[in-house]
Amino acid sequence: MQRDKFFKEIENVEHPNEKLIKTHCSYCGMQCGMNLRVNTATNKIIGVEPRYDWPVTVGKMCPKGVTAYQQTNHNDRILRPLIRDDASLKGTKEGFREASWEEAYDLIAEKFGELQQNYGKDSLSVFSGVSMTNEKCYLTGKFARVALGTRYIDYNGRFCMSSAAGGFLRSFGVDRGSTLPWTDIHETDCLFIAGSNTAECHPTSMFRIWNVQERGGYIIVVDPRETPIARRADLHLDLKPGTDLALANGIVHLLIEKGYADEEFIKQHTNGFEETKELVKQFTPEYTSYLTGVAPEKIERAAEIYGKAPNAVVMFARGIEQQHKGVDNVSGYTNMALVTGKIGRPKAGVATFTGQGNGQGGREHGQKSDLLPGYRKITNPQHVQEVCNVWGITPEEMPKAGVSAYEMFELMDQKEIRGLYLLCSNPAVSAPNLNFVRNAMKSLDFMVCADFYLSESAEFADVILPSVTWSEDEGTVTNIEGRIIKINKAQQPLGESKPDWQMQVELAERLGKGENFSHLKTAKDVAEEFRLASKGGSADYYGATWDKIEKQDGVFWPCKDEGDEGTPHMFLDKKFYHPDGKAQICALPYRPPAEEPCEEYPLRLTTGRVVYHYLSGNQTRRIQFLKDMCPEPYVEVHPETAGKYNMEHDERIRLYTRRGEAVYKVKVTEAIRKDTVFVPYHFGHEESINLLTIPALDPKSRMPEFKACAAQMEKLEPKKVL
Repeated sequence: MQRDKFFKEIENVEHPNEKLIKTHCSYCGMQCGMNLRVNTATNKIIGVEPRYDWPVTVGKMCPKGVTAYQQTNHNDRILRPLIRDDASLKGTKEGFREASWEEAYDLIAEKFGELQQNYGKDSLSVFSGVSMTNEKCYLTGKFARVALGTRYIDYNGRFCMSSAAGGFLRSFGVDRGSTLPWTDIHETDCLFIAGSNTAECHPTSMFRIWNVQERGGYIIVVDPRETPIARRADLHLDLKPGTDLALANGIVHLLIEKGYADEEFIKQHTNGFEETKELVKQFTPEYTSYLTGVAPEKIERAAEIYGKAPNAVVMFARGIEQQHKGVDNVSGYTNMALVTGKIGRPKAGVATFTGQGNGQGGREHGQKSDLLPGYRKITNPQHVQEVCNVWGITPEEMPKAGVSAYEMFELMDQKEIRGLYLLCSNPAVSAPNLNFVRNAMKSLDFMVCADFYLSESAEFADVILPSVTWSEDEGTVTNIEGRIIKINKAQQPLGESKPDWQMQVELAERLGKGENFSHLKTAKDVAEEFRLASKGGSADYYGATWDKIEKQDGVFWPCKDEGDEGTPHMFLDKKFYHPDGKAQICALPYRPPAEEPCEEYPLRLTTGRVVYHYLSGNQTRRIQFLKDMCPEPYVEVHPETAGKYNMEHDERIRLYTRRGEAVYKVKVTEAIRKDTVFVPYHFGHEESINLLTIPALDPKSRMPEFKACAAQMEKLEPKKVL
């Protein structure tokens, strides 16, 4: 406490020749508060200080956040447009030359025009990401549908947050990642955390989580690995990867059977209880244990702790969502809160750990294949008309719904999609079944990539446009809670790099759509149009002006007008977003993973993050400290399993599935199930674990099953010395 007091006292003290720019981290959805230190003589970012006035993380930062500023002036930055002159070198770093913006734009307009003239509007596609501001995410959707006129747009949140979105929409009728503010979490009585390696993936939330225990509350963790948070949890449910729905059903069954259901809440505010009650009867502790591998007494204890807790929060992340039944998993765990009535009040509810910096806002405003700004549906004529009124087009000009991210690569392979505009994403590392995805990208007639580094995906491009880092532009993002916050510009763009929104305005003008874009001269201009386009949608940002965001240090959506201060707690009036105002308790039959272990592939492969890297690693693998801490991927193997394969710690082995193979060092650890192996996914080229993962898609969210597939491994023969 004395240390925190000391740093709080010196915060915001500007040193000679320096100024501090108040902003937020560029990485995960915690969006930790920081001040960027800028040298006033050079106007370059030189360092960072934590912000103790930011209520979510209160001065906490992780290793990635502390070093995030180093990405802006890194030697690997792309400073001018690049054009590939040798198509035979696609998929490599070679064959590019520097070009002017004029030449790059002319080439893009020419090639995009030719493709659409020869093969139709939908021969082009846009693949984007949610590490951008809300304004950039919004404009990307408009650019695809108005400037290009294509139906084919989707984004990397399809590989990240789409199952959480689908589950929340089905259960609540609205998708906001947390029904309560993060400042409530440490005051609850029980945290039920499923599929989240929280201490490594969202470490700046841990002080609140530990505080629950310190106050006498309980922490329950569901994970096949004994992660740092699982080791300290009161109860660790060490299930087989891909069996979450069985566990959720088993716990809901016990909550009902043992009398923890809130009958009045169920009667007044939900539908579907009787059907669910009947379905979960079969999920006895013994049957649930058979399916999941979790001991029956652990399942019973979990239901007792959660059921008795006066207040509790169910929390989850990609571990339960990146499955071919991820939406069912989300609704299954959400059933726990609805059956017990532990939602719609302070200190109780449901929350998902957001992996990307704008994973919430980025999925709400038009980057998904079937969505328009404000979480409007592109299949709803009224919603389409409302957005057309803002965009200045007719409903007939609005493209129809497209397909999901992985399905776009399938259409590239089939030559239905022939051109790609890629920004803020690296699917050559982050998509499943990478041998197929990389070949699909290589087969494109023409590809444009906007990035500030030459990523593994940019290696397939014909034109690379240099974009800016987060600290060279301004705008809003929506954090892990649903709180809209402001990112502030700290440095002028390096070299000739430009913000993505500016590129899209200029490209739209080249494509003959200037009348719909030319009025957008600044990021704030985009913000004003974006607010208007979201007005009246379920994700209504209209009242979240930049001034209000600055004044309140963030605004929770929905925020419907300028007098509205926002909505930190959802459903306080017990009115959900379904037409009848009730939540849906979902009866969910269990389905096993798409690919179960067999004699040929006896192991279960799962993937995830480490504390030192972010997403595909395109940014963090370039920061020397982070690279030193985790220079390469590895495969975690239980000691007994390693013994069966005659493998030793740090020995290199071949891991393979039906889709591909890779060579990794073995990390022998007791912190994993004997039938399971784990590999972090932040690494590119031949080190990428997604060479092995399965593209089985959730029928609702179209999320691939990154977290479970059948695998095998073998010891490599030592190389002979000649």
